[in-house]
Amino acid sequence: MVLLQNTTYEPLTESSAAALAIRLRLFPEGSVLTVSEIGDGNLNLVFRISDHESGQSVIIKQALPYAKVVGESWPLTLKRATIEANALSVFKKLAPNYVPEVFFSDEIFAITVMEDLSHLTIARTGLIQGEDFPLLPKHIGEYLAKTLFFTSDYGLKPAEKKELVGKFINPELCKITEDLIFTDPFFDAPTNDFEEGLRKDAEKLWADEELKLEAALLKKSFLTETESLLHGDLHTGSIFANNDETKVIDPEFAFYGPAGFDLGQVVANLLFQQIANPEKQRKTSSQIRVFWKTFSQEYSKLWKEQNTDPLSSNDRFLAYLLEKYLQDAAGFAGCELIRRTVGLSHVADLDGIQDKVKRLDAKRTALQLGSKFIKNHRTIKSIEDLIG
Repeated sequence: MVLLQNTTYEPLTESSAAALAIRLRLFPEGSVLTVSEIGDGNLNLVFRISDHESGQSVIIKQALPYAKVVGESWPLTLKRATIEANALSVFKKLAPNYVPEVFFSDEIFAITVMEDLSHLTIARTGLIQGEDFPLLPKHIGEYLAKTLFFTSDYGLKPAEKKELVGKFINPELCKITEDLIFTDPFFDAPTNDFEEGLRKDAEKLWADEELKLEAALLKKSFLTETESLLHGDLHTGSIFANNDETKVIDPEFAFYGPAGFDLGQVVANLLFQQIANPEKQRKTSSQIRVFWKTFSQEYSKLWKEQNTDPLSSNDRFLAYLLEKYLQDAAGFAGCELIRRTVGLSHVADLDGIQDKVKRLDAKRTALQLGSKFIKNHRTIKSIEDLIG
């Protein structure tokens, strides 16, 4: 099928996105379509295409060959769109309630056509605005238990897992994580971006050799451990939710890595709300407690019922693994807290604080908590150690 007039990549426009929807027969014949570009991220174009008469709508997402936050001077592979579509397909099979439907993907044009989630709210936006999303911690705990278990050596046969590892080699996007999360924030790197009022705090961080050693150990884990297929960028901006429903999107950073990385991303991005709003500490602690309890219980159930590795099928090994995941999650959460404060890419939870004094205080708290998590992650034994 010829999707567009050209057979080589070009960025979509609103008109060409509508033409694509018509060619794919996503709407009834003769539909009058409304198209809007709604992307607010750094890496992609996102079009919402709707037919008012039928009430149908879809999302067409297209990868750009560069990072919008920097421009064409930072080229990016278009293969990430195929990685994303393939990851959504895998995750949809494993955790169908928590992943949108993909209707079509095309490698040449770096396009993914998927279910429209406009009836939901981006979790970060909703949390900042005071929404609760009461089921979000439970849903994400279940999502990660299933995706992390069923893509691991304990949920797959060895050959099946190795085949998936090869399918999700993602070097260019992994390098973004390696640089922006595990390297640059710990040095006076040109990519770092922070308010001048934080310079002394940043310099203290850069001079902390204990912190840098523990961060290096976490980076080693990220580089070398292929425990499970990860989402790779599981922050609250990659989750849509309402009071009843939760959907995980944007797994273009998907690759095989340490399970604790996805877990830690969730923990850190819940904590940003507590840091920005100290009065939410009890609520955030409860969210993280529910998240971890749900994950560990669901993972344990899958382990006991469907473990494919007879040597590891005992309670002591499971206890060891869950403790490792928790310790790794704490360390990776610390890296996320620091990089979102002094690194290139920030979060609206902190940057959106209008009062400068309060904003700088919150960012200092994020750096202090991140440093604490990184330095102490190997001593954590329970979720209460983490949230205490």
